[in-house]
Amino acid sequence: MAVRVTTGGRLHFGFQNLSLAHERLYGSLGLALDAPRLVVDCERAETVTADHPDARRYARRAVDLLDLPGARVTVREPLPRHAGLGSGTQFALATLAGISRAYGREPRVRERAPGLGRGGRSGVGIATFERGGFVLDAGHPTTRFTAERPRDGEWTVPAVIARHPIPESWRFVLVLPEVEPGRSGEQEESSMRAVVERASPSIADEITTIAARRVLPAIAEGDLGTFGAAVAEVGRLNGAWYADTQGGVYRPPVGGIVRALEASPAIDGAGQSSWGPAVYGVTDRRRAERARDVAEAALATADVDGSVRVARGRNVGASVEPE
Repeated sequence: MAVRVTTGGRLHFGFQNLSLAHERLYGSLGLALDAPRLVVDCERAETVTADHPDARRYARRAVDLLDLPGARVTVREPLPRHAGLGSGTQFALATLAGISRAYGREPRVRERAPGLGRGGRSGVGIATFERGGFVLDAGHPTTRFTAERPRDGEWTVPAVIARHPIPESWRFVLVLPEVEPGRSGEQEESSMRAVVERASPSIADEITTIAARRVLPAIAEGDLGTFGAAVAEVGRLNGAWYADTQGGVYRPPVGGIVRALEASPAIDGAGQSSWGPAVYGVTDRRRAERARDVAEAALATADVDGSVRVARGRNVGASVEPE
């Protein structure tokens, strides 16, 4: 039996806390997108075969975790790799879910994600794979997660403490500059350790206040203007933690693109998703085409090749169905 898994990318607005001075570490904010998306087909097989490096890597880990002989994974639509849209987590969970269902098993992605190396910091990608929407997670106890991340499988995925559907009229303009990919793997781990070791707890206090008093009420009430401005501020404050590591509040040349988007009345807030280079702008259905024009002009002004698209929010989890 072949199983098709369809899921979308995600935006990661930042963490609530990266300071070891507070009781809980991380605690991330983000939301699911309907595009770009990942579509993979999974079938039973005697060995692991796949036509994409991420699919091959995670298929091997999935069959080991499930104690299965093998699987064939075919990628129909890939997510951009290391762009700040969560491709690693979506690939890991999609292959796990597809292979599990191909063998008639329940995926149990939240339980098994740590064994795939996912959910060690942010739980947004796992939560959006499960149910979509806007998500705020609880992070991890600081005593459990110091600057050194535990080995894969030695943690639980952060609990979801708030989830809200994304209003149908909201849109997100995505700018994907063709520059060096965002950090991942050991480079990301090293950068995060450096940030956590010196992160200011006062920034965490400010972010937590913004999340509680502005972001959560705005998404609950459908207040796009407040939401866009608030998540952009969360991103800027996170950037203050990362400035020494990534070369500024936003990684170059993202800063100029963000500023150009924020200057437009068609956009209510803009920022860098995760390590980038993806840039997002918060807008709505009525202004989406103007926002796209602004984004394309920003790329041209930055003298950077790339692509621009407008996405909706995704309020459902991944589709895992027989092909």
